[in-house]
Parts: sequence; C-alpha cells; structure tokens
Amino acid sequence: MKVFVTGVSGQLGCDCMNELAKRGVQCIGTDLSDTNDRFDNYVGLDITDRDKVIQTITDINPDVVIHCAAWTAVDLAEDENNKPKVLKINAEGTKNIADACKMIDSKMVYISTDYVFNGQGETPWDADCKDFAPLNYYGFSKLEGEKAVSNTLDKFFVIRIAWVFGINGNNFIKTMLKLSETHDTLKVVCDQIGTPTYTYDLSKLICDMIDTDKYGFYHATNEGGYISWCDFAKEIFKIAGKNVEVIPVTTKEYGESIAKRPYNSRLDKSKLIQNGFTPLPTWNDAVERYIGELNEKV
Repeated sequence: MKVFVTGVSGQLGCDCMNELAKRGVQCIGTDLSDTNDRFDNYVGLDITDRDKVIQTITDINPDVVIHCAAWTAVDLAEDENNKPKVLKINAEGTKNIADACKMIDSKMVYISTDYVFNGQGETPWDADCKDFAPLNYYGFSKLEGEKAVSNTLDKFFVIRIAWVFGINGNNFIKTMLKLSETHDTLKVVCDQIGTPTYTYDLSKLICDMIDTDKYGFYHATNEGGYISWCDFAKEIFKIAGKNVEVIPVTTKEYGESIAKRPYNSRLDKSKLIQNGFTPLPTWNDAVERYIGELNEKV
C-alpha cells in the first residue's frame, strides 16, 4: 500500500505519517513548504493549485490519500478578507484532491469537524446526521469540503473530530500549561460540552480504516464521556501537578469569541463499533500519556 498524506506539518498529519511508517506502509507527505526536515518522503504542494494537485497525485498514484491539510484558524476565518482564502483551501483544495483520487481510483480520508452542525441541544450528533447548520465560516468551509468529497467519490471516509491535541502544534493543553506558569486562577467556560481528540490515537484508527472498504461518515473522539472545557482544564492541571484554581464561567460571562462556538460538541461514535473499529482510549488516559510525552521533550 502507498499512502499520500496532506498537512504533515500539523498535529494529525504528522502523527499519521509516523503511524504509517511504524506499520511499514510506504507514505509520502506534503504541505505548503518546499522542504520538511521531519520526513524524507516529502513533496511541497499548494492544494489550491488544481493542476499541480492533479499532476502530483496522479504521478505518485497512491492507494489512499489522507487529507489533513486545512485552514483551522477559526476566528481569523470570520475576517471578510480571509473568507475567500478559507473557502479556497477547505473547499476548493479538497475538491482538487477528491478529483485526483477519482482519476486514479484512490480511497480518500477527509478530516472534518463537529462545527458542521449548529452546536445546540444536548443530544450527541449522529455520524450520518444531515441537519447541517454551521455556526461560523470555518464550519461552513469544512462542510463544503465534505460535500466535495461525498459528491465526487464512492471510496471515502469523512471523519469528524473535536477539541484536537497533538505533539506537533498548538492546542488547549499546551495553552493551559503555559498559562499555569503565570496564573494561580483561570476562568474556563463550563457550558460548551464535548470530548477531546488525541491525534496520536486518531492516527491509529485512520490507519486501521484505510485497510477496509467500510466507507462513509464517522465520528472519532476519545472515549470517556462528555465534558466541559472547564472539566478538561481541571484534569490537565491535576495530571500535570499544577496548583491552579479553575473557575467555571458561562460563555456569556467569559465573553463571546469572534467566531461563534458550539455549546454541543457531543459526537456519537457508535458507528465505529458497528463497523468493527476499535474506539479511541479514554480522554483521561490520552491526556496523561500526552503530558508525559511533553515532559520527556523538555
């Protein structure tokens, strides 16, 4: 098997490359930069350059493309000057890749988000739910990417995730640990509910998935129940041994961000088990392993 991975400078793309290599799978990574010190099998590629995308993917001729590259700066996506670029990357760039996959009959994995839903209520979102109503432009652009994949291909996996953290990039855990160095108390929202996703664990699931033909839409966050950002922060400080008091506040009390955030990021992951996939470990376990790895790198 040969696998082409986009966005390898990010958290998930990097972990997918490492997991594929561990399994002895031939993998080629790509991102915007012309060079990458981390991976030998690498080509620079702008996914918005349609001709280059078609040429690169057809030349490499992979069996699978794992598409992790995306515009992920949620607040910056609301800027009117940025919106054309956001859509070009998350929707048009994704369509370019899907079209290339169709030409060579390759499987495609597209990483999406709970932001495609309206973020209201308390019921976990079903993987096959079509009640789309993005709260912000980032969510809209990722939904357009989903459509580009599902309307173009039959052999695809759309995997929605939430609250992502990994070694190779910035995330909530790193932010909390950094703030703990200068703060004894922190206010964290308590009315936005979901479950974290450790990219190391997710990469293993993705590598399991691509060996199958169980295509479709999936939700994949860590197990262990639904929590608030406040709960998440408390567990981070507990595991890291940080003496920081976490004060729960509502989203309204904290102050609305530029882009609206969902109150309900609960994702129903039962489809994974129904199709024979092993769910991700609990989020508590993932946080403990992750902080341990961060400490080893210090």
